[in-house]
Amino acid sequence: MLTIDPDKARAVGRKALDIYLNLQNYLNSWKRLGFNDSDVERPGSDRLVDAVVAYGTPEAIAARLRQHLDAGADHVAVQVLTSSEKLVPALAELAGSLGLKAHKEIG
Repeated sequence: MLTIDPDKARAVGRKALDIYLNLQNYLNSWKRLGFNDSDVERPGSDRLVDAVVAYGTPEAIAARLRQHLDAGADHVAVQVLTSSEKLVPALAELAGSLGLKAHKEIG
């Protein structure tokens, strides 16, 4: 999420994570990664949200994504948390921070 405000990022992040906090497979996976019951109880602890939701400047988010690649991931799925009218500009900004070319949709 493109914001440097942790409270705003956590509020939006919690809304996005809410569905996953009701799915046992996600809860079990997070617990295997070191989170405890209080972390994965609704609405999710700050610790969990901060670990799962990358927020900050485009450069900070790009650094978080690179951590996954550096740890051995061969791809990283990204769900940008923003309004639909801001989605393409946000993706373009993130792509630039990752050194990728953003393609403009024609149509």
